[in-house]
Amino acid sequence: MCSVLLLAPHNSYRIHAYLEAAQHLGVELLIASQSRYSLVSAVAKGIQVDFSDAALSLRKIQAAHLQYQFKAVIATDDAAVALAAIVAEALGLSANAPDSAILTQRKDLARRRLQERRLPIPDFRVIDLSSAIVEQLLGLEYPVVVKPVSMSGSRGVIRANDQQQCLAAINRIKPLLQELPSFDERQSILIEGFIAGEEVAFEGLLHQGKLRQLTVFDKPEPMDGPFFEESFYISPTRHSTERQQLIQQRVSEACAAYGLREGPVHAELKLYGDQAYLIEMASRTIGGDCAGVLKFGLNVSLEELVLLQALGKPIDIPLMTDSVGVLMIPIPRQGILRRVEGIERAKKIEGIASIGISVREGYELVPLPEGSSYLGFIFAKASNQSQVEQALRSAHACLKIVTAATIKVHQL
Repeated sequence: MCSVLLLAPHNSYRIHAYLEAAQHLGVELLIASQSRYSLVSAVAKGIQVDFSDAALSLRKIQAAHLQYQFKAVIATDDAAVALAAIVAEALGLSANAPDSAILTQRKDLARRRLQERRLPIPDFRVIDLSSAIVEQLLGLEYPVVVKPVSMSGSRGVIRANDQQQCLAAINRIKPLLQELPSFDERQSILIEGFIAGEEVAFEGLLHQGKLRQLTVFDKPEPMDGPFFEESFYISPTRHSTERQQLIQQRVSEACAAYGLREGPVHAELKLYGDQAYLIEMASRTIGGDCAGVLKFGLNVSLEELVLLQALGKPIDIPLMTDSVGVLMIPIPRQGILRRVEGIERAKKIEGIASIGISVREGYELVPLPEGSSYLGFIFAKASNQSQVEQALRSAHACLKIVTAATIKVHQL
C-alpha cells in the first residue's frame, strides 16, 4: 500500500475529504498536524508537528518516513505549504522550491517575481506604514485596489477611486494587519492598479513541473468592488478554447516563476482585451467547500485526483457532460446568526444539488472586508451554464438570514 503524508492544520475541513479519497483509492494516509487533541482520530494518531518550527517538524517526519516510506507529501492549506516543500525536498521527492510557499502567500513578493519574469501584471507599489503615507501615494493612477500583503479570501481588499478613498481604505485595513505574523507584514500594504474585465478561476494539478487543467470557472458577477466578495463559480467556462489556452499558459508561466512543480494549483485571473492577468495563486485546492462542485461534475473527487497525481498515477480527466456551479452565500450584514430560513424551499429548486450552512447559530457574522468566511454554499447541476446560474440565484433568493444585533461591551 502506498503511503502519503498529509500536512494539515488540525481544524482543516479538507482532512475528512482526503481521508475519504485515500480510503477509496486504497492509499495509506498519515496526517501531520499541530494538535494531538483533535476530535478527528486520524489527526490524533498522526504526527504532531509545529508549522512554525520546520527543523523540529522535519526530524519527526523523517523518523516516521523510516517506517512508512512516503511516496508523496500533500499540504491541505496555505499554512502547511511551506513545511510540505521542505519535507518533500528532504525526503528526495519531487518538490516545490522552498521559497515558492512564500510567493503564494506574499502578494508583494509575488508581484515582484512576476515583474522580474516580465509577465503581465498591474502597476503596483508597497506602502510603508511607518513612513508618511500621503507622499507615498503621489503619482497613483486611480482606481486602485488596496490590500494586505498576505491575507486570503478577499479579506481586507478594497477598491479606491481617489486619494481620499485610498487613505480611508488604508486606515480600515490597518487593524486587520495586527493578526499577521511578521513585523514586515504588519507594516506593509500593497496598492495596485484596478483591472477591469471578467474574472475567472483556474483549477489545475502540477506534476514534475507540468500543469494539467482540471477546469476553468466563470464568475458571472462583476468583480468591480468596492469589496471583492466571491460568489458564483460556474463550470465549464463559456470562454473559447483559445482563451482557455491563454489562461493555462499564464498560470503555467506563474508556476515556473514561483518555483511550483508539484500539487494542486488554484489561481484567480482577470481577462481584459487579449490579455490574462494573474490576480492570486495558491498551491492548494480551491477554498471553502467549493471542491465539492467538481465531484458533481466529474463524478470523482478533487482530493482523489490530487492523490493520484502526487503518486504519479494521473488519470484522464473526464469531460463534464453537465454544467455545475457553486454560490458562496454572502454575509449580508454584521450580527449574531439566529437562523437561516427557506433552506428546504431552496433545495426544491430544479438543478440544486445541495445546500450547506457553515456557520452555527449563535456565532457572529462579519462581512468583508473584515470578515474571513462565508455563510455557506449552494451547489447546482444542470445541462448548461445559464440554467446553473439561474438555479443558484433562485435558491439564494429563497433564503432569509435572520440575525440579532451585536452588543459591544466597553470596560470603564
